Amino acid sequence: MQIDGGCHCGNITYEAIIGPDHVFLCHCTDCQVISGAPYRSIVRTSEKDFTLKSGTLKTYIKTAESGNLREQNFCPECGSHIYATSVGDENRYFGIRLGTARQRDQLIPITQYYCQSAQSWVQDLNGMKKIDKE
Repeated sequence: MQIDGGCHCGNITYEAIIGPDHVFLCHCTDCQVISGAPYRSIVRTSEKDFTLKSGTLKTYIKTAESGNLREQNFCPECGSHIYATSVGDENRYFGIRLGTARQRDQLIPITQYYCQSAQSWVQDLNGMKKIDKE
């Protein structure tokens, strides 16, 4: 599936080819902190299937809990996180942040990772009050 997207301010745009079965949620503490949310939604693609169309990404290297180095790439203007990947590997995969894709409503997560770090309340949101607009 072809997707496209970009950052909040429009400085960064991209295109990618993804498999809809590569959509997942990550509950790791790094994703919680860097996103400011209880989890992050991600779609995986290979480096060769990702094209940066405009802008220049800023890169931040984080040592993950596993000890692996993780490259975080985001817009230097608005701070929108575009993707993360490993450092130095060949044939890398990019974890595109689903919120940056225009087709995000079509990409339904099918797996959850790092569930031991998940916030206890996040699995059952059905009873929560819902407001369509403010």
